[in-house]
Amino acid sequence: MLGPQFKVRADEFTALPAPVMDPTNGAASDSIVLAGGCFWGVQGVFQHTLGVTEALSGYCGGVEASAFYMLVATGRTDHAEAVKVTYDPGQVSLGAILQIFFSVAHDPTQLNKQGPDHGPQYRSAIFPADDRQAEIAKAYVAQLDKAKVYAKPIVTTFELGKKFFAAEETHQNFMFENPTSDYIVYNDLPKVEALSKMFAARYRAEPVLVKKES
Repeated sequence: MLGPQFKVRADEFTALPAPVMDPTNGAASDSIVLAGGCFWGVQGVFQHTLGVTEALSGYCGGVEASAFYMLVATGRTDHAEAVKVTYDPGQVSLGAILQIFFSVAHDPTQLNKQGPDHGPQYRSAIFPADDRQAEIAKAYVAQLDKAKVYAKPIVTTFELGKKFFAAEETHQNFMFENPTSDYIVYNDLPKVEALSKMFAARYRAEPVLVKKES
């Protein structure tokens, strides 16, 4: 069990500069798949982001024809725990989504790990839906590298053309349904707190939840 000494503090996060390349998108809806450690926290951050219409936990990047938690947890399928972020480009741009992802959702300098979780399934990765998204994401990482906003190099990978598999229902809305879990309290709630303080104009108090069948 994690103890209080491991708790992430909201003041440990840094609001990064907005992307210089952030062209407008005339589409009514768009989505991108992001991986940054355990999907519970990444999902929770984007469920509290204004303009996001759904943040769905799942798996992406692997070579297997299907994915489920116990298989991905072995670290042998090349899948990463990931979140498919669907958003309204009229309310929030891809650049803003990426700014939040790198500022509060995870630490992109940690290779094949995130906080207490270790293994390639916890890597920092972006799974663009198309070349446009890839170009914007790569330009932003190059911008952050040039500005030297981190003490260590960014290790985020770009993996285009990978299939996304939705995670089991027990992993959807996990932060909302388990707010007193030690893992959530120590690792993930501080991320949402940081979002509310650093990106107040983009924060929504009521999360947009994944609809479950049961």
